Parts: sequence; C-alpha cells; structure tokens
Amino acid sequence: MPLFSGADLTAIGLTLRLAATTMALLLVLGTPLAWWLAHTPSRWRGAVAALVALPLVLPPTVIGFYLLITLGPQGPGGQFTQWLGLGTLPFTFWGLVAGSLIYSLPFAVQPLQHAFEAMGPRPLEAAATLGAGPLDRFFTVALPLAWPGFVTAAILSFAHTVGEFGVVLMLGGNIPGVTRVVSVQIYDHVEALEYAQAHGLAAAMVVFSFVVLLGLNLTRRRAAPVMP
Repeated sequence: MPLFSGADLTAIGLTLRLAATTMALLLVLGTPLAWWLAHTPSRWRGAVAALVALPLVLPPTVIGFYLLITLGPQGPGGQFTQWLGLGTLPFTFWGLVAGSLIYSLPFAVQPLQHAFEAMGPRPLEAAATLGAGPLDRFFTVALPLAWPGFVTAAILSFAHTVGEFGVVLMLGGNIPGVTRVVSVQIYDHVEALEYAQAHGLAAAMVVFSFVVLLGLNLTRRRAAPVMP
C-alpha cells in the first residue's frame, strides 16, 4: 500500500503551490511595508505595526470568518472583485491566497523590518555621500545587507502557510483539488477514522517542520557576526 494516496498527493501539490505563491507575494508586498515601519517617524507606526502583528494573536477562525464576510458577495471586497469581473474569492484557490497573505503577513514583514533596522543608517548615508539615489541605495546597499531577513521571511511565510488550517477551512472549505490542502486532508482522514493515512501525512508535516526550523537556525548562525 503506498504511503500517500492520489488525494494526498493532490493536497500536497496544492499546499506547495499555495505556500510558494503566498511567499512570493509577501516578499514583494511586505518589503516596502517593512521598510516603512523600520524608518518612518510617523505617529501611525505603532498602529500599523499592531495591525501587521494581529494575526499572531487572533484565532485563525476569526480571521477566516471576517475574510469570508469581506470577500463574500455582499462584502466590499466581494463587490469589488465582482465589479472587476473576477467573481468572488471564497472557495477558490485565490481566496486561499488572500487569506494566507493576511494570516502569514507578520511572518514576512517582521523579519524584514528587523533586518532593515539592524542595518543602521550609516551604510545608506555613506552611499548617499557617493551620489547614490534613494532607489540605488535601496537596491545596491539595503537589500544585500538585509539578505538574512529575506531568507528568514521566505522560510517562515512558506512554512506557516503550509501549516494553515482554520483560515483555509473557513475561507476555502473542503473542495478536492481546489481548496483541500494537507491540513484539511489530515482532518478528513481522522474524521473517516483512516488513522494510517493521517499518520503518513502528519509525520511528513513533522519532518517538514523540523527541516524548516533546522534550516532557519543554520541560516541565522551563518548570518551572525563573528566575535573576535
């Protein structure tokens, strides 16, 4: 008997696709937000930082519920996507992406923000004295110096998306090949008393999580400055 059934493999493929899409979008969208949080003197900085961190303390079902209402046919997000001719996002793959972007946002923004803050102002000031413009300083100085933060943000946002359950179940339901990710597939196996199949997927998740954390620790060790 194979370790994974066809439905399991479909769920694994969908989960990896969702995690990769979410990770890429978060790195693109989260970088300017993290840069702003790291450097702005605005009095709104604290409020924005709290909003970014909100998914860390809110139950996933709460996030999923409000996203379901917001993106549904009567919600502002749903009315906007319908006006664009895209239909509604709940119970679709892109609905899962929308939920994952919100739920995994702090796991991308916070490492990037910390990396930009740790860099300090001196490298950018030195580049400015040499005539580098703002964009040039950002792409040639800030990004290379902040690479550990980007690696951490990519790893954490990818892994966190893989492990989602409450948000994806509330917003996407349980549609095979469309919204049934690995966490939901494990739940289905348990509901059907298929413990052997649940063990296979759950063990794979444990191994994946360990490898992610090990890789993250090794990356941080390599990025840490060497003390004389």
